[in-house]
Amino acid sequence: MNFLISERMRLVLKNIIEYHIVTAEPVGSRTVSKTSNLHLSPATIRNIMSDLEELGLVFQPHPSAGRIPTEKGFRFYVDCIIDVHTLSNQEQQEIRSRYASHQIEGRDLFREACRILSSSSHYLGVVWAPRMSFIILQHIEFVKLKKYVVLAIIVSTAGLVQNRMIEVDEDFSQSALDHLSDYMNHLLSGLTLYQAREKLLEQMRVEKNDYDRLVEQALKLGERALSPIDDTDVWIEGRTNIINEPEFCNISRMTDLFRAFEEKATLVNLLDKLMEPKGVQIAIGSESQVQEMEGCSLVTSTYGCAGKVWGALGVIGPRRMNYSRVIPLVDYTAKLLTEVLETT
Repeated sequence: MNFLISERMRLVLKNIIEYHIVTAEPVGSRTVSKTSNLHLSPATIRNIMSDLEELGLVFQPHPSAGRIPTEKGFRFYVDCIIDVHTLSNQEQQEIRSRYASHQIEGRDLFREACRILSSSSHYLGVVWAPRMSFIILQHIEFVKLKKYVVLAIIVSTAGLVQNRMIEVDEDFSQSALDHLSDYMNHLLSGLTLYQAREKLLEQMRVEKNDYDRLVEQALKLGERALSPIDDTDVWIEGRTNIINEPEFCNISRMTDLFRAFEEKATLVNLLDKLMEPKGVQIAIGSESQVQEMEGCSLVTSTYGCAGKVWGALGVIGPRRMNYSRVIPLVDYTAKLLTEVLETT
């Protein structure tokens, strides 16, 4: 986003946005004159505000009010003005200690990351579930639940566990299922779930005469156990945080926001957008392309293991969120989660 904007205009816009972030109120020229180091009169600042309004960076809700940043203004601020610093050593250590203070494994890793984001930002923390198809298989076990029903327990090298109930055509004994589990682990251990399923499908294309009854049963059962896994799980923490923000005092607006996160189609579309780029991404207002989030901003980053992206995490807050605080928080939490997954 490029504008022909003077340094004075840039500094006035910075002051308006940062004061609005704290107060959630329109910012007047006298306020800017008193709180900035520009040494400009209120009249001069009003003229600059008018110029900023012509550029679409601020607007005036009514004639006697000060200015409020627009979505375009916040985008310019994030892209061209904001100073983002890394978290202090103390802040990093406090976050790291949340993982080290007690044994956390499996899906609790993601739940804890969500809590960290929420408590540290004072907004909504959100973590999208790992892409199960990228996760490396460590162990698979078949357990008989009842006649014609088998439980497949899939364990990843990072300690993630996925359980799937499978209806089968014959009544397996537990002993037979144990043999099938052993065969599957020998064949597939160390592969990603996507690779494992592709290998099974390839094996199943071999002529039936080339493998015995046990292998045939194992391949069929394994193919059903590793059929495409739902990627739409999401953790959200901090609902009470965001309710305290004036932008979300409207209960129906809050209800619409949370309902959007319960709709799988919305989650899948949003996750797909977040998974493509690496590093911190910022969607302000309508940029998320989720109607219920037009009054929000979303700061996200991807996490993963062994060089592969598994999922995304981030913070949702009002458009006037404290970006200089949230951006390094999201970046560090994503890197820490990746580190923990790679050493688990």
